Amino acid sequence: MTSTLAIILMILMIASLCQDECAATTQIQKYAVFETAFESDRDYGNPFRDASLNVKFKSPSGKESTVEAFWDGGRTWRARFSPDRVGQWSWRTKCSDAANTGLNGQRGGFTCTAYKGSNPVYRRGVVKLSSDRRYFVCADGKPFFWLADTAWNGVLRAKPADWDRYLAARREQGFTAIQFICTQWRGLAKDAKGETAYTEGDGFRINPSFFQRMDGKVAAINEHGLVASPVMLWATGQFSPGVSLPEEDAIKLGRYIAARWGAYNVVWILNGDGGYVGENAERWQHIGRGIFGDRHDRLVTMHPGGPNWCADEFREEKWYDFIGYQSGHGDSEDSLWWQVIGPPAQGWLKSPPCPIVDLEPNYEAIQTYHSRTVIEADRVRRALYWSLLVAPTAGVTYGHNGIWPWGEKPEVPLNHSGIAPSWHESVHTEGVVSVGHLKKLFGSIPWWRLRPAQELLAAQPGDKDPLRFVTVAKTDDGTLAMLYMPKGGEIGLRGKVLNRIGSARWFNPRAGVWKAAGIVKDADIRLSAPDDHDWVLILKADGKQ
Repeated sequence: MTSTLAIILMILMIASLCQDECAATTQIQKYAVFETAFESDRDYGNPFRDASLNVKFKSPSGKESTVEAFWDGGRTWRARFSPDRVGQWSWRTKCSDAANTGLNGQRGGFTCTAYKGSNPVYRRGVVKLSSDRRYFVCADGKPFFWLADTAWNGVLRAKPADWDRYLAARREQGFTAIQFICTQWRGLAKDAKGETAYTEGDGFRINPSFFQRMDGKVAAINEHGLVASPVMLWATGQFSPGVSLPEEDAIKLGRYIAARWGAYNVVWILNGDGGYVGENAERWQHIGRGIFGDRHDRLVTMHPGGPNWCADEFREEKWYDFIGYQSGHGDSEDSLWWQVIGPPAQGWLKSPPCPIVDLEPNYEAIQTYHSRTVIEADRVRRALYWSLLVAPTAGVTYGHNGIWPWGEKPEVPLNHSGIAPSWHESVHTEGVVSVGHLKKLFGSIPWWRLRPAQELLAAQPGDKDPLRFVTVAKTDDGTLAMLYMPKGGEIGLRGKVLNRIGSARWFNPRAGVWKAAGIVKDADIRLSAPDDHDWVLILKADGKQ
């Protein structure tokens, strides 16, 4: 008996030493993705449903985090995890099938080292909420300006080399995030092989090869210094997963996607382009809880159809971190008024506070809902600046009618009208140039301190005409104010706009250049824009800019 016990102890000691040696030789940089694979010792009829595998990671301080592993075809399961502490990490597995020795009771570890490169995704860490819940910060505490592009079908349809060229361009142009779809869009699967993410018959089955082809393109978003923002469950059209799947299967699919990509620097968009109010609200509350209830280490929002507002139904949900909305592509008076005095301009005053982001404003080169005219760069700028200033500034999303469908040649997108240009014609446009100027402008000021301040106007030039509506924001301490004037003209400001004498400067959002406007004193002031195009007015105390 003693001899047997000694042998067992020796085996355990050798196993422990092997584990420590493996941990010492496996290194991963902070905020990068650690991946490990496991081989099941048996086959399952439907592995996605028949077995589940959790991996518990222990940090150098002893804090534990559990992630779901995902089935990756055959007998293979994988786990991905992003360490946020430098030092020695360990992990162990627990399988729902305790008898499966290939999955259950596995152990290992790795060493996390400091990141020494320049990629902001790895240098600054994942996106979080600010302490006042008004804007975004990175894990290092510095403000993060949300400037996304809607490449909805890019991950599904792009060739890897083309995707890299696109991401490199967007990073150079100042974008910080990419929004994309990762399952069927209105029933359109169309990845490189034309496969679907899942099949609904015979017990609901995941297709791992579909996601395997997307893995590299999702990882590439972070590798290019951009935050990935996947839409889990598109919710328009009867064949979209957000519509066709019952709650249980929608939750299973969402958890699979979260397990597969949740280690990346991602911001989740639970659903896309649907209606989430009234009788639909309860369904999506349940789905959100089911997916994120026990793992909520990445921000989550929703993408409703436009123009719609669903925040009031979801503010109290623990998984719902910020308000995403779609001002959309309309140009009727009602649509324009909705953008400037509707829910986005009013909802920020409600509690609990949340960042508010227009996830789909006017797309460049798309036909409007109402007049059927094509949206050009001036209307793109108007929608972007309006969205940034009607609520506390957190960020905004741009879109182009040739990027979101990702066509190799001009085509009419599914369920849309009008011909969209090819994706490669749409990467460098006048609207994107305007986005670059916008990014530089906001990068030159403490944008995260701006709050709507319509009370500064002596009179609203757009009181009866929404096309002339001027949006205004200022900092609480009165040292900075910003106004966006879509059609130039004269503007009157009430006395004591700033808390002390300062300067006024015009910023040309078309050319990205400045023009002096004068001195701001305590008395009421009136200023005239340089011409009748759109202009941004920046007022700053003490004349510093």
